[in-house]
Amino acid sequence: MILEYQQLVTRMELIPRDIILSDDFNYVLVGLRRVGKSYLLYQHIQHLIDKGYSSEEILYFNFEDDRLSGFTLQDLDLLKVCYEELYAHKPVFFLDEIQNVQGWEHFARRLADQKYRVYLTGSNAKMLSMEIAGTLGGRYMIQRVFPYSFREYLMASKVQLPANWRYSPVRSEVARLFEVYFRSGGLPEVQPVEPVMRRQWLNNLYNKIFFGDILARFNIRNIIALKTLVKKLAESVKQPSSYNRLANIVSSVGKKIRVETVADYLEYIEESCLIFSFENYAGKIVDKVTNKKYYFMDNGILNLFLFDPETSLLENLVAISLHSKYEDVCFYNHNVEVDFYLWEQETAIQVAYSLADDETRKREINALCKMSEHCDVKQMFIITKDEKETIVSSGHTIQVLPIWEWLLMP
Repeated sequence: MILEYQQLVTRMELIPRDIILSDDFNYVLVGLRRVGKSYLLYQHIQHLIDKGYSSEEILYFNFEDDRLSGFTLQDLDLLKVCYEELYAHKPVFFLDEIQNVQGWEHFARRLADQKYRVYLTGSNAKMLSMEIAGTLGGRYMIQRVFPYSFREYLMASKVQLPANWRYSPVRSEVARLFEVYFRSGGLPEVQPVEPVMRRQWLNNLYNKIFFGDILARFNIRNIIALKTLVKKLAESVKQPSSYNRLANIVSSVGKKIRVETVADYLEYIEESCLIFSFENYAGKIVDKVTNKKYYFMDNGILNLFLFDPETSLLENLVAISLHSKYEDVCFYNHNVEVDFYLWEQETAIQVAYSLADDETRKREINALCKMSEHCDVKQMFIITKDEKETIVSSGHTIQVLPIWEWLLMP
């Protein structure tokens, strides 16, 4: 199996991701189910081969292989011994779905202590929790893996962007593919699925996350409350949601639920990588914790819950893009509300489907200008579905960009 996997992973055809792993750290890859964690391992293996490593120096194992059923902690050590009997090299370990081996974290810690280079992936349902990250004792970097960016989606669709793509025939293809990406999301495995089957594929994935990564993992018995909470989060992606408000809404449709339970459920859902959250930059400490904005990690999954999805999908996609690139993302809500504020970048971003309505236009512009009176803001954007212009107001320059163009900015 060692030899078989070496041949498999070095010959795998890949679509390169915009995620670079350092050769100097050990990693645990975390992310939504089917987001491409395993393929990121394959990409790094091929990176090492290109750098001059031989295939013999790679020790990859996928512990979902049925031939490894019943593999134990002692067998993990046997795997290392078997490799050492084959080769004199010190291997680089790539252990995929390692959570299937009870006590795997002890082996992972020992490898790190012995200065092996190690890369791990595992199921959110059993492994990638804060508790497990703590048991690794700071020996591993946590690398978040996101769905395809729009640029990666185009690459996977074999669309090459020339320098002047906005003025070339490829622009119409970019616009067409964006509409698919906008509604179906960026999970790599959904892209080749037939359009009529994509919703079913996404619904099956959501059920695996709901029942496996959340319900079973955390032994939740109030299924109706959890389902209602997820649905309400989907309906509320454009506005802050407090623990109290969510508890009242969930209690109104079924069995009464405590505020503390809602807080626990939100933590579980976020830990499954189904959602993520941003705090209010202008909020007090309690408000920052209890009154956040929640977004879904993939537009395709969010779209399962929405009847009139356009504006919600637009803001959610902006949130995903920012979350994948920056650590300082928040929103601003103090007398006025601004959708996103990157305080380290000194950048404020509003999202509006269209500025054709005068009231909408005034509201979005005024919010950015008023916020700048209290925060450091050097760049202002309004992200729309299709509109583009430059607005000058109160001494500020605001760039209005269509989302598909903003997503492809460097």
